[in-house]
Amino acid sequence: MVSSDTALFRVAALSLQVILLGSHSALSQDARSSDDQWIVTLGGSVEYGPSYEGSRHLSFSGMPSFDFRRLGEAPEYSAPDDNIDYALFDIGDIEIGPVVGLRGGRSSFDDPELQGLHSVQWNLDAGVFAQYWPIENRLRVRGETRQALWGGDGLLADLFLDWFQPVGDRWLLSAGPRLSVANGTNMRNNFAVSAEEAANSGRVDAFDTNGGLKSIGFTVAATYTLSPVWSVQIYDKYSRLVGDAASSPITSRLGSADQNVIGITLNRSFQIGF
Repeated sequence: MVSSDTALFRVAALSLQVILLGSHSALSQDARSSDDQWIVTLGGSVEYGPSYEGSRHLSFSGMPSFDFRRLGEAPEYSAPDDNIDYALFDIGDIEIGPVVGLRGGRSSFDDPELQGLHSVQWNLDAGVFAQYWPIENRLRVRGETRQALWGGDGLLADLFLDWFQPVGDRWLLSAGPRLSVANGTNMRNNFAVSAEEAANSGRVDAFDTNGGLKSIGFTVAATYTLSPVWSVQIYDKYSRLVGDAASSPITSRLGSADQNVIGITLNRSFQIGF
């Protein structure tokens, strides 16, 4: 049986293989028309952080990333915890469109102390994002609302505020606070403990949860442009679980409310036509 972190790491490794093997189709190839030409950016990240949400144990995991834009469109600044999106509408200065993301899971493979508690399966989610730049290419406000596609993992809503600061021709720094809200389904799946589970575990008491504010945090990143097609990014994502997420015995007894992830991402851009 393969743990959720192992599955995510394999997905990221496969993405990185695609990046490296596709170098012959770089942006330097001749363009036919900007109307049918796209710039696709694939990335593979390696992260070191909590083995699951609320864990005090740290482990390595992998995450893929993906972005695309029309040839000739300027690349838009983004943060490392942005999910995959595409702006379909511009209402005033507000961009709106679909967004998809990837959620990690947990099992007793991640932590033997979870024995007797239900597993949380890794998941894909989908929803809507909106973002607004009060100061163009500097200050960004972004919100995402995403529903899990299977497994009963519920609804998440995240709010981002970021400042982007270019340094010279190659560096881009970014930093900003985070806020995450979850509905009751998500909170129960990740932090509730039934009476039967408490009896089977012997380590925690039964605990029920409600929807509401789940975490607050801060994300910082530094991106270095190696060439027109290659870039590397290092980042740190800190969050503090609050409310029922922090009070849950899964967090307070077996884990930690402080969640910190450090990571590095390698990105490769390609020009493709349709």
